[in-house]
Formats: sequence, C-alpha cells, structure tokens
Amino acid sequence: MKPLETVRWGFIGCGEVTEKKSGPAFSLVEGSEVVAVMSRNKDKARSYAERHGISRYYADAQQLVSDPHVNAVYIATPPSSHATFALMAMHAGKPVYVEKPMAANYEDCLRINRIAQSTGVPCFVAYYRRHLPYFQRVKEIVDSGVLGKLLTVQIQFSVPPRELDYNSQNLPWRLQPDIAGRGGYFYDLAPHQIDLMQHILGSNIIEAEGFCSNMAGLYRVEDTINACFRFDSGLTGSASWCFVAHESARTDRISIVGQNGTVAFSVFDYKPITLDTQAGHEEFSVPNPPHVQEPLIRLVVQHLQGRATCDCDNLSATTANWVMDKILGVFRL
Repeated sequence: MKPLETVRWGFIGCGEVTEKKSGPAFSLVEGSEVVAVMSRNKDKARSYAERHGISRYYADAQQLVSDPHVNAVYIATPPSSHATFALMAMHAGKPVYVEKPMAANYEDCLRINRIAQSTGVPCFVAYYRRHLPYFQRVKEIVDSGVLGKLLTVQIQFSVPPRELDYNSQNLPWRLQPDIAGRGGYFYDLAPHQIDLMQHILGSNIIEAEGFCSNMAGLYRVEDTINACFRFDSGLTGSASWCFVAHESARTDRISIVGQNGTVAFSVFDYKPITLDTQAGHEEFSVPNPPHVQEPLIRLVVQHLQGRATCDCDNLSATTANWVMDKILGVFRL
C-alpha cells in the first residue's frame, strides 16, 4: 500500500494498556497522531478522549473504521474480538496494530493472515518487548557467542492468585474463556515469553506439548501448565507456569544455558540480567522507556511511512498462538 505521510490512529478499545504502556506513545512519535477512540461504553470513550485531547469518540467500531480521518487502527480489546476488528480494518484498507496475543486462537490468526495477504494491508502485533533495550541486551549476549553452544532453555513463572481471582461471580476478563480464549492468564502472559524466546534465539518452535491442570479450582480455565518444546535449530526447552502459587514461590525467570555459561533474565519484573561464565558473575541493569511500547510504535509508524521495516507482523506473531494451542491441547488443524 502507499506510504502514509502522517499516521492518524483510531483506537478500538481504551482500557488500562492504553493509559501508559501504549496510548501516549502514539502521540510522541513523529508523524503519528491519535484522532479517534472507540469503546462500547460511550461515556468511557468520551472520558478517554477528553483526558487525552482526542477529537472524536465512538461507541461503534465500524463507525471508527469508516471515519475518513482515521487511516490506521490500533486494536486494544480482549483477544476474542481481535480477529473481527482486524479484518474489519483491513477490508477498509487501513493498517492494523493489534495487542497480543494476535487472536484468541491459532485459527483466527490464519484468518487474519489470509486477509492481510489478499488485501496487501499490513498487520502488526504488539510484541513490543522485542524492541526494548532490556531484551535487546539479552539478545546481544546470546548473539555474542559467550555462552558457547546453546544446550537448553528454561522458562519459570509462578505468582499467587490476585484478590479478584477469588470472586467467582465477577472474575477478571482474562479468566473468562468467551472473552480471553482458553488458557486464562497463560494465554495473556505466555505469548510474550514464547515470542521473546523465538526472537532472541532466532529460531521458531516447531514442536510443543503440554500438561495443563486446574489445581486450585478458583475458576474454570487452567491455572498450572507445564510444557516442553523444540526449536527448528534443534535446541530444546521446558517451561512451567503457575498462577495460584504461594508468595514464597513467586518466580519470573528465563534461563538460556550454554556449554560456557548461562544468561538469565525476567520478562515482567525487569530484574537485572545475570550472566555466569568461567570469567565470573556479571549483572546488567537496563532501563526501559516510560511508555514501553514506544520503540515498537515508532518502528510501525516508520514502516507505514515507507522509512523502515517492522518485523512484528502478523506472520511472525502467529507462531506464538500455534505453540500455546499445542501446549493447551486445543490445536485442531
């Protein structure tokens, strides 16, 4: 499609993620501005528009997509509606930037891919951690060869239940399968870890298997998942996720183990990166920008202006959904 001189965004959804992680960044990037916002709750849309100086607001997604002032669409809704809104925007010829995961399941990702290919309208996915300084430092360490031949990868993630998780009558949307898709917090958090592993290692996961349980019985979806997987490079790894652990078990850690050392880092806590080799123990504290999606949003805007190429597209994002569906045992294709 033709390059855009100024990318004029319309937001579908204006929830928590747009307040700091992403929303402000769209206006901070040169050649980018937010001109419209939509929420099914019109009062919420109006409030968001007024607080952020946005001129138009809607309670209907089709009206936002049809607005001639909007030439690109940011989808910040729960996963169950990602595919519907992405297809709506692409059919209208408007590029899409969609929150992760790309869709509520692998099949919906394939639907998005088909329309992106047939229309030639780009679709980007908010795997913004690829472009954060913290994770770029991890990739630099791996790419440097200091670890020697890579042997295995281990993902460990454990957190206690949140207070809202005990309210069976009013559970968070991430625990409602009809809104978030099957997998609960796993489908919300694991995509970042899976996508990062593939990006840092430069290799895709081609086999995955999991064992999923509901150990605490607080809600219907799985709260404990264990998995193993293999990359196309031949490297293998394992992972565990528990969302009902005791506070003493709280863990957010990925370890990449090589013949000559180990690099370890967190995905959500941004604890210092540790590198242990024969030379000793090193730690690296790498700050990220205040609005963590800003580096990726800048790249997306530059891509749409014809000035750069963004790798966080629909095709690269699809693998994470495939892996998660394989782990959950719901892969049907």
